[in-house]
Amino acid sequence: MTMKVSSSLTPALWGAAGGAILLAIIGFSWGGWVTGGTAEAKAEQRASSAVVAALAPICVVQFKSAGDATAKQEELKKISSWDQRSFVEKAGWATMPGSTESNPEVARACADLISKLTL
Repeated sequence: MTMKVSSSLTPALWGAAGGAILLAIIGFSWGGWVTGGTAEAKAEQRASSAVVAALAPICVVQFKSAGDATAKQEELKKISSWDQRSFVEKAGWATMPGSTESNPEVARACADLISKLTL
């Protein structure tokens, strides 16, 4: 037993299938659609950036309150940008209150902020 499809329904089904494919292509290419995995990765990246942006100023405050900030800032500026992060971590400025370890990204952002400070 075969199913008979009217001759006017076949083009409509092909049109619907083609439209769905075209819609998916346009949506993912230019419409800004993303898969769940991509959305999750972007959300994690933005959350990490937000944490760094929130904690770096705390690091700067800890730097300022440590004493002899001007000399430490000059010392930081003399160090290569590659080693500035470890300088800030070793000084303990990037270790947040209640934490035992520093965040490397916070230390990097803090070093940038300290370098730009006018004391």
